[in-house]
Amino acid sequence: MSVKSLKYPQDWIERKKQKQLISIITCYDYMMAKWIARTEIDAILVGDSLGMVIQGNQSTLPVQIDDIIYHTKIVRKGAPDKFLIADMPFGSYQSDITEGLKNSFRIIKETNCQALKFEGADQHTLQIIERIVKSGFPVMGHIGLTPQSFMMMGGFRIQGKEEKQKQILLEQAKKLESVGCFSIVLELVEKELAKEISKNLTIPTIGIGSGNETDGQVLVIQDLLGMDPDFIPKHAKVYANFSALGIEALRNYDIEVKQKKFP
Repeated sequence: MSVKSLKYPQDWIERKKQKQLISIITCYDYMMAKWIARTEIDAILVGDSLGMVIQGNQSTLPVQIDDIIYHTKIVRKGAPDKFLIADMPFGSYQSDITEGLKNSFRIIKETNCQALKFEGADQHTLQIIERIVKSGFPVMGHIGLTPQSFMMMGGFRIQGKEEKQKQILLEQAKKLESVGCFSIVLELVEKELAKEISKNLTIPTIGIGSGNETDGQVLVIQDLLGMDPDFIPKHAKVYANFSALGIEALRNYDIEVKQKKFP
């Protein structure tokens, strides 16, 4: 069975209907985007996780609108034909609907992305998402562990274990679908709940640390490639050990320079 490339929201929904899984990579730079462009990976997310992965912060909270715009623009240069999603960072839409819409349209205009991603499903966020969708632009939702709210959630841990929380997440997923989201990220959602949410939606779910019964998966490229020698998320699979290779290469360079073997 051939797999249709993802260009429009309807393509994502059609994939779910055909039971064809979706692969997404979180990426922040031109060079790695060029690598992704040479694969069959379906889409790229420029996540506000760049605050931790690229900027070295302890959370995503310090990321600014200009950071997202800068990184999304350079990723687009490296992968001009991939479906590209830009994250809405903390503080860019939470305070005011008008300001949230203004920031959303700025990212759209300046980056050439094909979708925005919003964390949460409170009434305020749902209103902004609905307005953007009605304006004609795609939006991806994000529930479960929402890193912008990790302080209120007691840290980075599995969501949906208790019955009350389970019902809240099910309702949030339905609300995001009803306001027009074409897909929803389920982050660190208890795996049986993630399966249930996926079965109850017509739009695809994208899991990260939520088991293998979602309609697709997303991983940060640095985690997948093993680029951080000090940290590997529990939910990630390391497909290569780039940190070891890179450190060894740098050590060999240092030795050869000091022994006059290079150049």
